Amino acid sequence: MSEPETRSPHPVLTFIRRTPATLGFIVVMLVVGVVSQGLWTPFEDRPLFDGVAYGLPALLEGRWWTPVTGTFFVNQPFVYVFTILSFAGMAYLEFRRGSRVALLYFWIGQLFAILATALLLSVLSLAPWEWAQTEAAALDVGASGGTMACIAAAVGLLVPPWRVRGWLVLLAFVFVAMLFWGALADLEHLLAVLLILFVDRSLRIQRQTVREQRLVAFIAILVLGATQIITAIVPTNGPFGPTEPASGGFIDIAIDTLWILLIANGLRRGRRWAWVLGVIIASLNVLVAVLLVLAITLTSELQVEGAIDGETELALASGVMWLLMLVYLIWVRRAFRSKRKSALGTQPAPTVEDVKEMLHADGGGTLSWMTTWDGNSYARTESGIVAYQKRAQVALALADPLGPVDTRAQSVAEFIRMSEAAGLIPCFFSASDATRAAVPSGWRSLVVADDTIVDLPGLEFTGKQWAPVRTSLNRAGREEMTFRMTRLADEPWGIQQQLRAISEMWVGDKGLPEMGFTLGTLTEAEDREVRLALAVSADGDVDGFLSWLPVYGADGVAHGWTLDLMRRREGGFGPVMEFLIGSSAKFFSEEGAKIMSLSGAPLAHEYPPDAGAIAALSDKLAEMLEPVYGFGSLHRFKEKFHPRYETMYLLFRDEADLTRIGAALTRAFLPDATLRQFAGAGLELVRGERD
Repeated sequence: MSEPETRSPHPVLTFIRRTPATLGFIVVMLVVGVVSQGLWTPFEDRPLFDGVAYGLPALLEGRWWTPVTGTFFVNQPFVYVFTILSFAGMAYLEFRRGSRVALLYFWIGQLFAILATALLLSVLSLAPWEWAQTEAAALDVGASGGTMACIAAAVGLLVPPWRVRGWLVLLAFVFVAMLFWGALADLEHLLAVLLILFVDRSLRIQRQTVREQRLVAFIAILVLGATQIITAIVPTNGPFGPTEPASGGFIDIAIDTLWILLIANGLRRGRRWAWVLGVIIASLNVLVAVLLVLAITLTSELQVEGAIDGETELALASGVMWLLMLVYLIWVRRAFRSKRKSALGTQPAPTVEDVKEMLHADGGGTLSWMTTWDGNSYARTESGIVAYQKRAQVALALADPLGPVDTRAQSVAEFIRMSEAAGLIPCFFSASDATRAAVPSGWRSLVVADDTIVDLPGLEFTGKQWAPVRTSLNRAGREEMTFRMTRLADEPWGIQQQLRAISEMWVGDKGLPEMGFTLGTLTEAEDREVRLALAVSADGDVDGFLSWLPVYGADGVAHGWTLDLMRRREGGFGPVMEFLIGSSAKFFSEEGAKIMSLSGAPLAHEYPPDAGAIAALSDKLAEMLEPVYGFGSLHRFKEKFHPRYETMYLLFRDEADLTRIGAALTRAFLPDATLRQFAGAGLELVRGERD
């Protein structure tokens, strides 16, 4: 008897089972809210508030229990929504590291935030600082110190580069809230997050890539711009004093916002001019803040009243943030050396002849000949060449780098570096395992195709598994079908016109132009190093043809051939493709070739459930194009020849690049397609489903 199927538990049940501490905290807080009536009335107005709330006054009066009791109350009913949502960080931490670790982070963060805030305010309130004296007399309730500590610890568990991005957002939130609103809870949040930052040491910006340093600067300057706009329309009451809406310097804010919008994208792309402007703007804001401090000091000595107003306070707070921005820009100044370039690598750029010469000298993979096609640009590295296309600000490298095998890893690193220096997103399409091993450790990989390779030495079409191929070859003999391996330029004008007519008829029926990038046309087949396999009927008509791309070894000899074009005449010999591929395999085997690649059909790979956005994009594009190009059926057809498979990957830095990479791939494969043609293909799909 077969064993009964084991069903995996429902994700919700798994979550409940693995987060008992978090869910228990939420339940206890809700029960306390019902008992105290804080779920529907403001708890801070009830007599019990002073007895359980924590803060400096409670500790000075000997209410030592308040850091614990105050944790389970909430001051306003609407705050329950934010409190429960803030436990998401603790839930993630508990799910990943267990209940004991999550509880330790929560209680250490909560108690440290309460006690450190009280200690800090007890010192600051000794000075004539109105904000410090006000907050030193305040009481608070809530679990936000602990939940913020858990959020910070959860961010530390993210994989690079999302860890740095998460820390950047979290630090921006707590610092902005502290500088411009500065309530007792805001100070607790800041101290809790800083505690985890220094204890966990999970933020290492200096170890990040150039791209990450640019992204930090990009997000930081956008935060500064958004902060200035918000503080112009929302009242604030932070450590620098209160401001009213529209009381700030609107002219200053408008000028800064305009410059921020102009340079933000330049910083993201690493432009030197954007860095210079950013340093100038930051320096001017810091200078204004310094002059204001000097002016305030002078007027205080002269006992001048009204020297500090809302605009002054806002400028001081902004100056502190711009000082941090200035320090960071100077710290990572080497990340902003990018200049607008039309080509990558050492100039002059390699030519197609240089690429062919390198292929003859050092060999290549099954897709390497495609790097000689129109539409590709070439980046010269120290010892090789990388073929790429620049689309949608993406440097889309095709296949593996060219050059000596032992230097290709170095070429990968150089191409990544020069792409990022030019402000482009580097990625590799249809790369092999060797290139995958050469990219930086934090890079992601996604299987995009499986190269279908037939080993030719000793190939015999014997056995049951080869019956379909033998049948097509035998039928071709009975119908006097002739196989000819040739070159396009060697064929007479009449044959060439037949090939073009078959190809044009095929394209005309599709509603979209012929695809490019890794899919060639008759134009690419005109090269004398590319071979054509023809199936010619007894009447002299071409019923179908294939084009074969050379796969060179390091000895300069083609030891293999890669299938590119597959075209057939409507109404011609039925199994013409089986006949052509089978005959080609026999021909190449007799010549001494080692492999025959049937290539990997793009957009035909089955992705795992967690493959991400690029898989969804690929599936959607494949769904639209399947009736047009038949990638799925082509992949299944190639299985008749029982190939072995070699995986081809899309290599990219992280998921944030996928949107642009998807756009770049779409345009690389269909560079000449119009929106109307895309829509037409979609209409054909709908119409085909209805039929």
